[in-house]
Amino acid sequence: MTLQKTGHNFTKLAFKPLQTNLFNIVLVSFFLTMGCANLYSQDISKKTTAITPKKQVDTSSLAINKDKSSISALKKETDTLPKKDTIKPKKAFLDGKVKYKADQYAKIDQKKKLITLYDKAELYYQDVELKAGIIVMDYEKNEVYAGRIKDSTGKYTQYPNFKQGTNEVQPDSIRFNFKTKKALIWNSRSEQGEFRIKAAITKKENDSVYFLKGARFTTSTNVDNPEYYFQTNKVKFIPGKKVITGLTNLVIADVPTPIALPFAYFPLSKETNISGIILPSYNDSNTRGFSLQNGGYYFALSDNYDLTILGDYYTNGSYGMRFESSYAKRYAFRGNLNFRYENLITSERGYPDYAKQKIYNIQWSHARDSKANPNSSFSASVNLGSSKYFQQSINQANIGSNLNNTLSSSISYSKTFETVPQVRMSLSATHSQNTQTEVINMTLPTLQLSVDRIYPFVGKDGLKKGFFKNINLQYNLNGRNTITTTDSLFFKPQMFKDAQLGVQHSIPLSTNFKLFKYFSASTSLNYEEVWYAKTIERSYDADQSAVIDKTVSGFDAFRTYSFSSSVGTTIYGTFNFGEDKKIKSIRHVMRPSVSYGYTPSFEKYYDTYASDATGTITKQYSRFEGGIFGAPGLTNSNTLGFDLSNTFEAKMTDKDSTKVEAKKVMLLNNLNLSTSYNLDADGVTTLAWSPVRVSGGTQLFANKMNVNFGATLDPYAIDNSGTRIATFNINNGGSLFRMTSANMTLNYSISSGKNDKKDKNSQSERNGGREDDLFGKNTIVNNGSKSQFDGSEEQGTDKISEFFKSKLPWDMTFAYSLTYGNTNRENEIIGNSIMISANADLTPKWKLGVSTGYDFVQNGVTYTQLRFERDLLSWRMDFNWTPFGTNANWGFFIGIKSGVLSDIKWDKRSTNTSR
Repeated sequence: MTLQKTGHNFTKLAFKPLQTNLFNIVLVSFFLTMGCANLYSQDISKKTTAITPKKQVDTSSLAINKDKSSISALKKETDTLPKKDTIKPKKAFLDGKVKYKADQYAKIDQKKKLITLYDKAELYYQDVELKAGIIVMDYEKNEVYAGRIKDSTGKYTQYPNFKQGTNEVQPDSIRFNFKTKKALIWNSRSEQGEFRIKAAITKKENDSVYFLKGARFTTSTNVDNPEYYFQTNKVKFIPGKKVITGLTNLVIADVPTPIALPFAYFPLSKETNISGIILPSYNDSNTRGFSLQNGGYYFALSDNYDLTILGDYYTNGSYGMRFESSYAKRYAFRGNLNFRYENLITSERGYPDYAKQKIYNIQWSHARDSKANPNSSFSASVNLGSSKYFQQSINQANIGSNLNNTLSSSISYSKTFETVPQVRMSLSATHSQNTQTEVINMTLPTLQLSVDRIYPFVGKDGLKKGFFKNINLQYNLNGRNTITTTDSLFFKPQMFKDAQLGVQHSIPLSTNFKLFKYFSASTSLNYEEVWYAKTIERSYDADQSAVIDKTVSGFDAFRTYSFSSSVGTTIYGTFNFGEDKKIKSIRHVMRPSVSYGYTPSFEKYYDTYASDATGTITKQYSRFEGGIFGAPGLTNSNTLGFDLSNTFEAKMTDKDSTKVEAKKVMLLNNLNLSTSYNLDADGVTTLAWSPVRVSGGTQLFANKMNVNFGATLDPYAIDNSGTRIATFNINNGGSLFRMTSANMTLNYSISSGKNDKKDKNSQSERNGGREDDLFGKNTIVNNGSKSQFDGSEEQGTDKISEFFKSKLPWDMTFAYSLTYGNTNRENEIIGNSIMISANADLTPKWKLGVSTGYDFVQNGVTYTQLRFERDLLSWRMDFNWTPFGTNANWGFFIGIKSGVLSDIKWDKRSTNTSR
C-alpha cells in the first residue's frame, strides 16, 4: 500500500509545467512497480435498479470435462468484469494549467512541496498574472508567494506585479491562495481610474473586496513621493466602484494639514455617466452679501442625454438658476440646451442704490448628421434673452459677449423632394437683437421654395450649348413673417400685433453663351409678384396737424419685371524677368465684366396725399411702403455696371537648392474695382456716375498675416452743405477722385512653432466673440477657468533641466484697424486701434498671458487682461486680472486637476462693481 500511496501522489501532480528530469525518473519507477504487483479494487456503483446475478460456474466440472469451449466461455465472462480502484482519487488543487518561467532557475522541492522561481520570474494561471524577482509556490497549501530581490549593489529590484483580470497591484511582496482567492499584500501600489493608491498592508478578501491599512490616495503620477495625498488607516476598497475610508487627513508635501474628515467616500465607477451632487462654492459681495454659487445636481439620465441643474443664492435675496442639457445620438443628431435665469437685487430695500431686476438667457445648439437623411436637414443656433444679461450676470465674465452688441439666432429645416424637376423647401426662423438699443428683429417663420431649373429647348442629346438651348427658367417663393419689438414687449400680445407678412414670387428666365470665342455672356429676364397682408393709407390729419399712416388689413399685391445682361472675359499677362533672377516672372490675371440692368417705372402703384392743411402741396407715396420686400420703384433704373478683378502671382527661386521647379508666391489675392453709370441721369437731380469702390486683400509672411483694405472714390464734388453736385471733383479744383472713406485691417498670428493650434473658446465665439484670446479668456465665477496647459507637459524634472538649452514656447496674435472718413470734408481718422494678445512660457511650469490694446483716436488703453498660471503637477493655480475699465475684476484659483477631486479648490474672484 505504500507504493500505491506514493503513486497516487504523483498522479495528482502530473501536469506538464511541473515535468523535470527527476520527476520523469520517479514516474518511470512508479509504472515499473505497478507492473510487478497485482493490485485490484472495485467501486460499488450506485444504481437504482437491481443487477441480475450471473450464474455460478462450477470450476471442478470444467476440470473433469476439459471442455475447451467452456473454458473459453469462462475466460470471456471473467474478462468482462469491470476493474476499478476502491480508493477514490483526490481532485487536483489547480483547475487549469500553470505556466511559469525564470531566468536563473526553477527548482522543485518534493519534500516541502515547493516550486521556486528566481530572477525575472513569471507565473500564469487562469486570469492571474504574476511577475516578480522571486516566486515560491506551495502546491500542498495551494499558495504562492512573490517578492523582490537585491541586485549586486544591495538595492531592491524586480518588484512584484500582480494582475487579476483588470485589477493590477505593484507591491513589495504578496501571498496569494489559489483556492480561497485571498491575498496578503505589503506596500501595494495600484491604479483605479484617476486615483493612485498605496497601502502598507492590503488584505484581499475576494475578487471584489479589499481591506487596506496605512493607505494613501492621490492623483499624482508619483505614488511613492506625491506632492499631496489623503492619509487614512482603515479602508474598504471595491475595485471599479468605490473607496470607503475612516478618518482621512489631507497631506501636502508630507505636511499634514488641518483639513480632515471623519470618513470619506470616493467613487471609482468606470461609467462615464454617473449622477451626483455638485458642491457649491462660497463667495462674498459688497452689494449682495455672502453667497453659495454653482451648487446643484447632475442627472445622468441615459447614454443619449443628461441634465445639470445649478443654482446661486445670495444672502440679500438674489438668486440664479441654470439648466444645462446635452444630447446626442450616433449617426443622427447632437446638441445642447442651456437656460439661465437670475433675479438680481442690489443693496437693500430702503437704500438709494436699491435695485431689482430679472435677466435670462437661452442657448440652443442642434446639428443633424447628414447620414441620418441625405434629403433633409435640421439645425439650430439660438442665443436670445435679456439684452443686458452678459453685462450684468453675477456668475460669469463672458468677454466676447460683453463686448459684442448683437445676439442672433437661427433655426432651419430643409428638405429636397426627388421629383422631376427637383423641388427644394426650407423653413427657418431668425432672431437679431441689439444689446444697446434693446431692439429685436425676428422672422417667424421664413418659407423658401424653389423648383430646379427647367431647360425647355434642350435636345434629346441633353447638350446645353448655345443661346437657344441654354434658355432656362426657375420658380422661387419667399414668404416671411417679420416682427420688430423690444425687450419689454418680447412675447407679449403687442409684439404679434405689429407683425408683417409678405410673400414674394419670382420667375427668372435666363441663358448664357459664348460671344466671339473669348467672351462669356449671360442675359436674364425676371418677373416678380409680391403679396402683402397689410398696406398703408397716408393722409393729413387736421386734428393732429400731422401726416399719419393708417394700416389697412387685407390682401394686396404688386407685380414688377426687370432685365439684365452681362459680358465678361479673362485676360492673362506674364512679365518675365529671366530664369537667373530671384523673381523669375509675375503673372497678372484680369477679369473685366460689363453689366446692364433695366427696371421700368411702376408709377401705377403710387398715390398722392396732401402734406399740409391747405391741401395745395401734394406728394406721391406707395401703399406698399414699409413692407417686407419694399415697394415698386417710381423711376426708371437704367444702369451700366463695370467690374474689374485682379490677381498677382510671382514665380520665385526656391530657397531649397534641391528643388528644380520655381516656387509660386501669391502677391495679391484680389484687387477689385467696381462702379456704375446711370443712363437716365439728367445731371441735375440725379448724377450719372456712382462712387468707385476699391477693395483688396493678400496674405504675407507665409500666410500668417492677413491684410485687407478698401476705399470709396467719388468723382463728384460737394457743396458747402456736403451734398454731391453735378460737377466733377477735378473741375472743382480737386483731384480726379475724392476719397470719402477708407479702411485697412491687419491680422497677424505667429508662434514659436509649438503652440500653432489655438483652443477655440466655443462659448465666446458662439456669443459673437473671437475664437482666439484677443479679447481675453472667459471666466465663470467660482467655477475656475480652462487651463492654458494642454496636458502634454512632462511631470518630471528632465524638462526643467532642458529649459535653459531650448527656446521658450510662445504665441502672439496681433490686430490693427484703421478707418478714414471724408464724407463732408472732415478729413480725419475715425478709428485707429491696435490689439495684441500674447502667451509665453516663463518656465516649463509657468505660463504668462496678456491681452491689451490702444485706441489712438480716444487716446486710451482698450480691454486689458493679465493671465498667470502655474502647473503644480497634480494641482493647478491661475490668476486673471483686468486692471481697469468697466469690466475691471480679478480672480484667483487653486485646485486639483483631477475631475474626481475637482471640488477640492479655492476660487476667489472680485465682484464687478459695474454689475
